Amino acid sequence: MRIIGGEHRRRFIEFPDTAGLRPTPDRVRETLFNWLGQTLYGKHCLDLFAGSGALGFEAASRGAEQVVMVEKDPAVFRALQANSRKLGSANVAQYCADGLEFVLQAHGQFDVIFLDPPFLSDYLPRLLPLLPGKLTPEGVVYVESGKGFEPDANWRVVKRAKAGKVHYQLLKPEQEAS
Repeated sequence: MRIIGGEHRRRFIEFPDTAGLRPTPDRVRETLFNWLGQTLYGKHCLDLFAGSGALGFEAASRGAEQVVMVEKDPAVFRALQANSRKLGSANVAQYCADGLEFVLQAHGQFDVIFLDPPFLSDYLPRLLPLLPGKLTPEGVVYVESGKGFEPDANWRVVKRAKAGKVHYQLLKPEQEAS
């Protein structure tokens, strides 16, 4: 898979062929980073279910100050580490952990949180209530799912789209939406 923008544009990342691993397609990443702005200079990002690392490495390539990638699968985690070394990504930190457990213990706040959990999981409704305190005042949450997902009343949909079988959206906590 190739990185589509920023410093590492056109560079490739490799990852194992693991069941359930579905990298965010180029078209979806292009739309997402148009929504976020082409550069993420100075931003702190959390890629909670990193998988291939496509979202996190894309953010790092586009100038994010820090990208934290969390991946539970040890083989996929090792691939993330290898890709980070290959790209020379000093602004990327990786953790081999469960996304939900990581959020419960994480300190600090993020400008962008990427949520692309396994499509058949129940992570989204369990995670969203935990995230408002993890966001900066202008922070957003990117959600990717295999079917339409409606957040509860505590969240406002800023942008929403669908590409093939991928549903994706940007959310803000409702109290921050005005």
